[in-house]
Amino acid sequence: MDKALRQQQRVVWFELPVLDLDRACAFYEQLFGAPLQREQMGPEVTIAVFPYDGTGVSGCLQRAPGVVPASTGTKVYLNADCGLDALLARVEAAGGKVALPPVMLPGDMGRFAHMIDTEGNLVGLHEA
Repeated sequence: MDKALRQQQRVVWFELPVLDLDRACAFYEQLFGAPLQREQMGPEVTIAVFPYDGTGVSGCLQRAPGVVPASTGTKVYLNADCGLDALLARVEAAGGKVALPPVMLPGDMGRFAHMIDTEGNLVGLHEA
């Protein structure tokens, strides 16, 4: 990837704050059907990284002192190209809640939905 293209991709990493890392991992692993990689970052911070092949954007769940989940503020959108409807069908069974059903975007921009995860984070799902 050339430097100019990398500079256009402003988002490079995201962190979703969690209160209970085991519960949050179980939710996202059930939702996406893939394991998260747990890592210890110093004595008080533990993260669980979403599957990542070295290209594009990735991120993690983060459990740390003072880190508080939020239903307002910055919102991250996770890739739902594997099937937005299928993901939404698994949200409640995994312990979350659908906050906004699918919304069509103009043109060929796809569609999105919002969910609230087990930790109280409002998270977007986007399907191209």
